Amino acid sequence: MIHVCRGAWLVVLAIPLGLGAGAVDAALNHYVAENYKAHHMNWLHCFWGVGATMGPIIMSSYIADHNSWRSGYTAVSIIQFSLVIILLITLPLWKRVAAMREIDRPQTENVVDNEKRQQEQIVKAGIFRIRGVKPTLTAFLFYCGVETTVGLWGASYLVGAKHISADTAAIWISLYYGGITLGRLITGFITLKVGNRLLIRYGQLITILGAIILVLPLSASFSLTGFMLIGLGLAPIYPGLLHETPSRFGKEHSAKLMGYQMAVAYTGTTLLPPMFGLVASQTSIGLFPSVVLAFLIFMWLSAEKVNRILSKQANQGT
Repeated sequence: MIHVCRGAWLVVLAIPLGLGAGAVDAALNHYVAENYKAHHMNWLHCFWGVGATMGPIIMSSYIADHNSWRSGYTAVSIIQFSLVIILLITLPLWKRVAAMREIDRPQTENVVDNEKRQQEQIVKAGIFRIRGVKPTLTAFLFYCGVETTVGLWGASYLVGAKHISADTAAIWISLYYGGITLGRLITGFITLKVGNRLLIRYGQLITILGAIILVLPLSASFSLTGFMLIGLGLAPIYPGLLHETPSRFGKEHSAKLMGYQMAVAYTGTTLLPPMFGLVASQTSIGLFPSVVLAFLIFMWLSAEKVNRILSKQANQGT
Protein backbone atom coordinates (compact mmCIF):
# COMPACT_ATOMS: atom_id res chain seq x y z
CA MET A 1 0.00 0.00 0.00
CA ILE A 2 2.84 2.40 0.88
CA HIS A 3 4.57 1.70 -2.44
CA VAL A 4 1.30 2.38 -4.32
CA CYS A 5 0.89 5.75 -2.54
CA ARG A 6 4.48 6.70 -3.29
CA GLY A 7 4.00 5.78 -6.94
CA ALA A 8 0.82 7.85 -7.13
CA TRP A 9 2.58 10.88 -5.65
CA LEU A 10 5.42 10.41 -8.14
CA VAL A 11 2.93 10.58 -11.02
CA VAL A 12 1.11 13.59 -9.53
CA LEU A 13 4.30 15.57 -8.93
CA ALA A 14 5.59 14.73 -12.41
CA ILE A 15 2.76 16.86 -13.86
CA PRO A 16 3.90 20.26 -12.45
CA LEU A 17 7.49 19.22 -13.17
CA GLY A 18 6.58 18.76 -16.84
CA LEU A 19 4.48 21.94 -16.96
CA GLY A 20 7.34 23.95 -15.50
CA ALA A 21 9.90 22.44 -17.85
CA GLY A 22 7.68 23.15 -20.85
CA ALA A 23 7.10 26.75 -19.80
CA VAL A 24 10.82 27.38 -19.28
CA ASP A 25 11.67 25.71 -22.59
CA ALA A 26 9.18 27.76 -24.61
CA ALA A 27 9.97 31.06 -22.89
CA LEU A 28 13.74 30.68 -23.05
CA ASN A 29 13.75 29.67 -26.71
CA HIS A 30 11.42 32.54 -27.57
CA TYR A 31 13.66 35.04 -25.76
CA VAL A 32 16.82 33.82 -27.50
CA ALA A 33 15.14 33.64 -30.92
CA GLU A 34 13.99 37.26 -30.65
CA ASN A 35 17.02 38.84 -29.00
CA TYR A 36 20.09 36.85 -30.02
CA LYS A 37 21.75 35.33 -33.06
CA ALA A 38 21.62 31.81 -34.45
CA HIS A 39 24.95 30.85 -32.88
CA HIS A 40 23.59 31.73 -29.44
CA MET A 41 20.62 29.41 -30.02
CA ASN A 42 22.93 26.56 -31.07
CA TRP A 43 25.16 27.05 -28.03
CA LEU A 44 22.09 27.19 -25.78
CA HIS A 45 21.05 23.74 -27.02
CA CYS A 46 24.65 22.55 -26.93
CA PHE A 47 24.58 23.08 -23.18
CA TRP A 48 21.29 21.20 -23.07
CA GLY A 49 23.40 18.27 -24.22
CA VAL A 50 25.90 18.93 -21.44
CA GLY A 51 23.08 18.95 -18.89
CA ALA A 52 21.50 15.82 -20.38
CA THR A 53 24.87 14.11 -19.98
CA MET A 54 25.40 15.33 -16.41
CA GLY A 55 21.97 14.22 -15.17
CA PRO A 56 22.55 10.45 -15.43
CA ILE A 57 26.08 10.91 -14.06
CA ILE A 58 24.74 12.70 -10.98
CA MET A 59 22.05 10.09 -10.40
CA SER A 60 24.32 7.08 -10.94
CA SER A 61 27.05 8.47 -8.67
CA TYR A 62 24.64 9.13 -5.79
CA ILE A 63 22.98 5.75 -6.22
CA ALA A 64 26.39 4.05 -6.22
CA ASP A 65 27.64 5.98 -3.17
CA HIS A 66 24.47 6.12 -1.07
CA ASN A 67 22.38 3.30 -2.56
CA SER A 68 19.43 5.67 -2.81
CA TRP A 69 17.87 7.66 -5.64
CA ARG A 70 16.64 10.32 -3.17
CA SER A 71 20.12 11.78 -2.76
CA GLY A 72 20.40 12.19 -6.52
CA TYR A 73 17.03 13.94 -6.72
CA THR A 74 18.04 16.15 -3.81
CA ALA A 75 21.18 17.22 -5.69
CA VAL A 76 19.15 17.97 -8.83
CA SER A 77 16.57 19.95 -6.81
CA ILE A 78 19.36 22.07 -5.31
CA ILE A 79 20.58 22.85 -8.84
CA GLN A 80 17.03 23.76 -9.90
CA PHE A 81 16.46 26.08 -6.93
CA SER A 82 19.84 27.71 -7.61
CA LEU A 83 18.74 28.37 -11.19
CA VAL A 84 15.49 29.94 -9.95
CA ILE A 85 17.42 32.31 -7.69
CA ILE A 86 19.82 33.25 -10.51
CA LEU A 87 16.92 33.90 -12.90
CA LEU A 88 15.08 36.08 -10.39
CA ILE A 89 18.20 38.12 -9.64
CA THR A 90 19.01 38.62 -13.35
CA LEU A 91 15.42 39.35 -14.44
CA PRO A 92 16.03 43.12 -14.81
CA LEU A 93 19.00 42.34 -17.07
CA TRP A 94 16.77 40.23 -19.34
CA LYS A 95 14.33 43.12 -19.71
CA ARG A 96 17.18 45.55 -20.39
CA VAL A 97 18.66 43.36 -23.11
CA ALA A 98 15.25 42.94 -24.78
CA ALA A 99 14.75 46.71 -24.78
CA MET A 100 18.21 47.30 -26.25
CA ARG A 101 17.63 44.73 -29.00
CA GLU A 102 14.34 46.38 -29.90
CA ILE A 103 16.03 49.76 -30.31
CA ASP A 104 18.93 48.33 -32.33
CA ARG A 105 16.75 46.18 -34.60
CA PRO A 106 16.58 47.73 -38.10
CA GLN A 107 13.06 48.61 -39.08
CA THR A 108 13.78 47.86 -42.73
CA GLU A 109 14.63 44.20 -42.24
CA ASN A 110 12.61 41.52 -43.96
CA VAL A 111 11.17 40.39 -40.64
CA VAL A 112 8.97 43.48 -40.48
CA ASP A 113 7.49 42.96 -43.93
CA ASN A 114 6.96 39.29 -43.27
CA GLU A 115 5.33 40.10 -39.92
CA LYS A 116 2.84 42.44 -41.57
CA ARG A 117 1.84 39.78 -44.06
CA GLN A 118 1.48 37.20 -41.28
CA GLN A 119 -0.55 39.64 -39.17
CA GLU A 120 -3.05 40.07 -42.00
CA GLN A 121 -3.31 36.32 -42.42
CA ILE A 122 -3.83 35.75 -38.69
CA VAL A 123 -6.66 38.27 -38.53
CA LYS A 124 -8.39 36.65 -41.49
CA ALA A 125 -7.73 32.95 -40.97
CA GLY A 126 -6.31 32.12 -37.54
CA ILE A 127 -2.79 31.13 -36.60
CA PHE A 128 -2.98 27.48 -37.66
CA ARG A 129 -4.10 28.42 -41.15
CA ILE A 130 -1.04 30.54 -41.85
CA ARG A 131 0.88 28.94 -44.67
CA GLY A 132 3.90 27.10 -43.36
CA VAL A 133 2.77 26.66 -39.75
CA LYS A 134 1.42 23.11 -40.08
CA PRO A 135 4.45 21.64 -41.91
CA THR A 136 6.71 23.41 -39.40
CA LEU A 137 4.86 21.74 -36.53
CA THR A 138 5.13 18.41 -38.36
CA ALA A 139 8.89 18.89 -38.65
CA PHE A 140 9.11 19.47 -34.88
CA LEU A 141 7.00 16.38 -34.22
CA PHE A 142 9.25 14.07 -36.21
CA TYR A 143 12.48 15.74 -35.08
CA CYS A 144 11.86 15.12 -31.38
CA GLY A 145 10.28 11.76 -32.18
CA VAL A 146 13.36 10.52 -34.01
CA GLU A 147 15.83 12.05 -31.54
CA THR A 148 14.16 10.27 -28.63
CA THR A 149 13.50 7.03 -30.53
CA VAL A 150 17.18 6.72 -31.39
CA GLY A 151 18.20 7.52 -27.82
CA LEU A 152 15.74 5.09 -26.20
CA TRP A 153 15.77 2.20 -28.66
CA GLY A 154 19.20 2.46 -30.26
CA ALA A 155 20.90 0.33 -27.62
CA SER A 156 18.16 -2.31 -27.81
CA TYR A 157 18.66 -2.48 -31.57
CA LEU A 158 22.42 -2.86 -31.21
CA VAL A 159 22.02 -5.65 -28.67
CA GLY A 160 19.08 -7.45 -30.29
CA ALA A 161 19.88 -7.10 -33.98
CA LYS A 162 23.64 -6.49 -34.12
CA HIS A 163 24.49 -8.72 -31.13
CA ILE A 164 26.67 -6.09 -29.47
CA SER A 165 27.20 -6.27 -25.72
CA ALA A 166 24.99 -4.06 -23.58
CA ASP A 167 27.97 -2.09 -22.24
CA THR A 168 29.27 -1.32 -25.73
CA ALA A 169 25.78 -0.42 -26.95
CA ALA A 170 25.36 2.06 -24.09
CA ILE A 171 28.69 3.69 -24.93
CA TRP A 172 27.74 3.98 -28.60
CA ILE A 173 24.45 5.67 -27.75
CA SER A 174 26.30 8.08 -25.46
CA LEU A 175 28.46 8.94 -28.48
CA TYR A 176 25.25 9.64 -30.40
CA TYR A 177 24.28 12.24 -27.79
CA GLY A 178 27.86 13.45 -27.81
CA GLY A 179 27.50 13.97 -31.56
CA ILE A 180 24.46 16.19 -30.99
CA THR A 181 26.27 18.23 -28.33
CA LEU A 182 29.51 18.59 -30.29
CA GLY A 183 27.58 19.32 -33.48
CA ARG A 184 25.74 22.21 -31.86
CA LEU A 185 28.96 23.64 -30.50
CA ILE A 186 30.52 23.56 -33.99
CA THR A 187 27.32 24.74 -35.69
CA GLY A 188 27.32 27.82 -33.46
CA PHE A 189 30.51 28.95 -35.18
CA ILE A 190 29.30 27.91 -38.65
CA THR A 191 26.18 30.07 -38.32
CA LEU A 192 28.45 33.11 -38.36
CA LYS A 193 28.95 32.38 -42.09
CA VAL A 194 26.05 30.12 -43.12
CA GLY A 195 22.30 30.72 -42.70
CA ASN A 196 19.92 28.58 -40.70
CA ARG A 197 18.03 27.32 -43.73
CA LEU A 198 21.10 25.75 -45.33
CA LEU A 199 22.29 24.29 -42.03
CA ILE A 200 18.90 22.70 -41.41
CA ARG A 201 18.92 21.20 -44.90
CA TYR A 202 22.47 19.88 -44.64
CA GLY A 203 21.73 18.49 -41.20
CA GLN A 204 18.72 16.59 -42.51
CA LEU A 205 20.74 15.11 -45.37
CA ILE A 206 23.45 13.97 -42.93
CA THR A 207 20.86 12.30 -40.69
CA ILE A 208 19.33 10.50 -43.66
CA LEU A 209 22.80 9.31 -44.70
CA GLY A 210 23.36 7.97 -41.18
CA ALA A 211 20.01 6.16 -41.22
CA ILE A 212 20.80 4.63 -44.63
CA ILE A 213 24.05 3.25 -43.19
CA LEU A 214 22.01 1.61 -40.43
CA VAL A 215 19.55 0.16 -42.95
CA LEU A 216 22.24 -1.37 -45.16
CA PRO A 217 23.37 -4.91 -44.26
CA LEU A 218 26.80 -3.81 -43.09
CA SER A 219 28.93 -5.04 -40.21
CA ALA A 220 28.17 -3.88 -36.68
CA SER A 221 31.10 -1.46 -36.65
CA PHE A 222 29.35 0.67 -39.28
CA SER A 223 26.43 1.16 -36.88
CA LEU A 224 28.55 3.47 -34.74
CA THR A 225 29.20 5.64 -37.81
CA GLY A 226 25.48 5.69 -38.55
CA PHE A 227 24.54 6.76 -35.03
CA MET A 228 27.19 9.47 -34.90
CA LEU A 229 26.11 10.84 -38.30
CA ILE A 230 22.50 10.98 -37.12
CA GLY A 231 23.60 12.83 -33.98
CA LEU A 232 25.76 15.32 -35.91
CA GLY A 233 23.00 15.86 -38.46
CA LEU A 234 20.33 16.46 -35.82
CA ALA A 235 22.50 19.09 -34.12
CA PRO A 236 21.56 22.19 -36.16
CA ILE A 237 17.95 21.28 -36.98
CA TYR A 238 16.10 21.97 -33.72
CA PRO A 239 17.92 25.20 -32.78
CA GLY A 240 17.70 26.41 -36.38
CA LEU A 241 13.95 25.82 -36.64
CA LEU A 242 13.38 27.58 -33.33
CA HIS A 243 15.52 30.57 -34.22
CA GLU A 244 13.71 30.99 -37.56
CA THR A 245 10.30 31.34 -35.89
CA PRO A 246 10.20 35.17 -35.57
CA SER A 247 11.55 35.77 -39.09
CA ARG A 248 9.22 33.23 -40.65
CA PHE A 249 5.97 34.05 -38.90
CA GLY A 250 6.53 37.46 -37.31
CA LYS A 251 7.98 38.30 -33.91
CA GLU A 252 4.63 39.63 -32.71
CA HIS A 253 3.26 36.08 -32.64
CA SER A 254 6.45 34.09 -32.20
CA ALA A 255 5.80 33.55 -28.48
CA LYS A 256 2.51 31.80 -29.17
CA LEU A 257 4.00 29.74 -31.99
CA MET A 258 6.99 28.85 -29.85
CA GLY A 259 4.60 27.38 -27.31
CA TYR A 260 2.80 25.36 -29.97
CA GLN A 261 6.12 24.15 -31.36
CA MET A 262 7.26 23.00 -27.93
CA ALA A 263 3.94 21.23 -27.37
CA VAL A 264 4.13 19.37 -30.68
CA ALA A 265 7.81 18.57 -30.10
CA TYR A 266 7.01 17.01 -26.71
CA THR A 267 4.13 15.14 -28.34
CA GLY A 268 6.64 13.55 -30.71
CA THR A 269 8.88 12.70 -27.77
CA THR A 270 5.95 11.17 -25.89
CA LEU A 271 4.20 9.20 -28.64
CA LEU A 272 6.59 8.08 -31.37
CA PRO A 273 9.10 6.06 -29.26
CA PRO A 274 6.40 3.96 -27.51
CA MET A 275 4.63 3.50 -30.85
CA PHE A 276 7.82 2.03 -32.26
CA GLY A 277 8.22 -0.09 -29.13
CA LEU A 278 4.74 -1.51 -29.65
CA VAL A 279 5.48 -2.32 -33.29
CA ALA A 280 8.86 -3.84 -32.42
CA SER A 281 7.32 -6.03 -29.71
CA GLN A 282 4.92 -7.47 -32.29
CA THR A 283 7.49 -7.80 -35.08
CA SER A 284 11.24 -7.29 -34.65
CA ILE A 285 13.67 -4.73 -33.25
CA GLY A 286 15.38 -5.04 -36.63
CA LEU A 287 12.81 -2.58 -37.99
CA PHE A 288 14.52 0.19 -36.03
CA PRO A 289 16.68 1.60 -38.91
CA SER A 290 13.77 1.62 -41.36
CA VAL A 291 11.46 3.40 -38.90
CA VAL A 292 14.15 5.97 -38.09
CA LEU A 293 14.73 6.57 -41.81
CA ALA A 294 10.98 7.01 -42.36
CA PHE A 295 10.75 9.55 -39.51
CA LEU A 296 13.71 11.48 -40.93
CA ILE A 297 12.22 11.55 -44.44
CA PHE A 298 8.91 12.88 -43.09
CA MET A 299 10.81 15.58 -41.19
CA TRP A 300 12.84 16.51 -44.28
CA LEU A 301 9.74 16.70 -46.51
CA SER A 302 7.95 18.91 -43.97
CA ALA A 303 10.88 21.32 -43.62
CA GLU A 304 11.35 21.53 -47.38
CA LYS A 305 7.65 22.30 -47.82
CA VAL A 306 8.07 25.29 -45.49
CA ASN A 307 11.08 26.45 -47.52
CA ARG A 308 9.06 26.29 -50.74
CA ILE A 309 6.22 28.27 -49.17
CA LEU A 310 8.60 30.95 -47.88
CA SER A 311 10.41 31.19 -51.23
CA LYS A 312 7.10 31.59 -53.02
CA GLN A 313 6.00 34.31 -50.60
CA ALA A 314 9.34 36.11 -51.03
CA ASN A 315 8.97 36.04 -54.82
CA GLN A 316 5.44 37.36 -54.61
CA GLY A 317 6.59 40.10 -52.25
CA THR A 318 9.20 41.28 -54.73
